[in-house]
Amino acid sequence: MLRWEIDEIGRDRLELKSVPVPEPGPKEVLVRVGAVALNYRDKMVIETGRGLPLKFPFTPGSDLAGKVVGVGEGVTRFAEGDRVISTFTPDWIDGLRQGNARTPAYRTLGGYYPGVLAEYIAMSEEWFVTAPTTLDMVHAATLPCAGVTAWFALVERAGVQAGDIVLIPSTGGVALFGLQIAKANGAEVIVSGKAANAERAIALGADHYIDSDREDWVEAVYELTNDRGADHVLEVIGGPHLAKSVQLAAVGGHICQIGALEGFDISAPAMPLMLKDVTIHGIGTGSRRALTRLVRAVDQAKIKPVVDSTYAFADLHAAFDHLDKGPFGKVVIAVSELGEI
Repeated sequence: MLRWEIDEIGRDRLELKSVPVPEPGPKEVLVRVGAVALNYRDKMVIETGRGLPLKFPFTPGSDLAGKVVGVGEGVTRFAEGDRVISTFTPDWIDGLRQGNARTPAYRTLGGYYPGVLAEYIAMSEEWFVTAPTTLDMVHAATLPCAGVTAWFALVERAGVQAGDIVLIPSTGGVALFGLQIAKANGAEVIVSGKAANAERAIALGADHYIDSDREDWVEAVYELTNDRGADHVLEVIGGPHLAKSVQLAAVGGHICQIGALEGFDISAPAMPLMLKDVTIHGIGTGSRRALTRLVRAVDQAKIKPVVDSTYAFADLHAAFDHLDKGPFGKVVIAVSELGEI
């Protein structure tokens, strides 16, 4: 089979190698990979390592959809022929994630654990959930990281409800999932981003779209909400941008701190944060149980993830180049004919 590997840090070290098909061990399933959705994090791991304990040769990627084609001894959760998707944080089954005050846990696929950019993967049956019945593999592969992050933030932590106002200051992968999930829960959604993405965001369900290059875009949110502000803000930018989210949060509002595009050192004014009784949720994807609930919601609400483009398995370098350009939605690798659309 073919598998993408690096033998040391660097994009120039990323190569497609021929290796034996793995054998599933006890409690493991062998999955034929149909599609892998890329995250910007995958690119950062390859280029910088992100301080992770990578074991070389290392295979990147975390978000797959595929079909079980073999089972090891003692497997009970899946059978041959089942369609599955991976879990981004395999050890986090439900409840609070692992880790402690001194050392928060960051054990993910394609980082602490090996990744999934391969034609076949043998991993623990606990590391997969059943794929949605309403999605092909290209679209199903987008759920394990971006999809569950938006779901866990808005539904399981912030508790979005019908009639709430949700502000999403981006049109990236998590942001567009947030838009679709918020609308499925009956919320009014304001999206801000580049003017070129306005029509597509509105077609996807956004009630209002604000050009983020406008100097007065914060004032525009106040005007749209009659000074109420947003009940929920998906803060996918980070850094000093958190200050704007605090400004725009409604009294009793929730801010879901997810991204760090503008830096990991966030900052915000304390006075409005305190006077408006704003809750900030630190979001680091979601549990396996949350992913299972998202799958049910996708099937019931007929949510179709936004895929910007699909690349062949051999064209991973071009796909990462596309990722640098800021796609509208997800970039996905079709690994085998299972992932063809």
